[in-house]
Amino acid sequence: MPVEYTERGMLKYTKKLIERFKNPKNVGEIENPTVVATEGDPTCGDMFKMFLKIENGRIEDVKFLSFGCAANIATGDMTADLIKGKTVEEAGKLQIKEIADGLGGLPAIKMHCATLAYRTLKKALTKYKQKQAGGAQARPKG
Repeated sequence: MPVEYTERGMLKYTKKLIERFKNPKNVGEIENPTVVATEGDPTCGDMFKMFLKIENGRIEDVKFLSFGCAANIATGDMTADLIKGKTVEEAGKLQIKEIADGLGGLPAIKMHCATLAYRTLKKALTKYKQKQAGGAQARPKG
């Protein structure tokens, strides 16, 4: 059942989204992260920064920083939970709809927040893969 929450007027946010906004579990920075990625949405001014700690191809920890609205914070927190403990390949299969569905849905006008979290994740995973490929090429053979 949607809950009314004031943000630029009345939007229908779910209880799950409100809870994630008020009490995000994954906000912060990781000391010595494997990879960091930042993305922004110029249409609304939201910014999202994701920190990943990856060991043996598995995402061991995820933290994020957000400059944005309630939906931006909630989608970042949900994204972190959905990928934590997954392999890089599994995390790469995450879809925007899964982020929104994990929150019980998003108002259409706020779907860009799930897209921003998704784009930041994709950027982080790409940077990680490039880093891995570069390291593999730099190692001597034999």
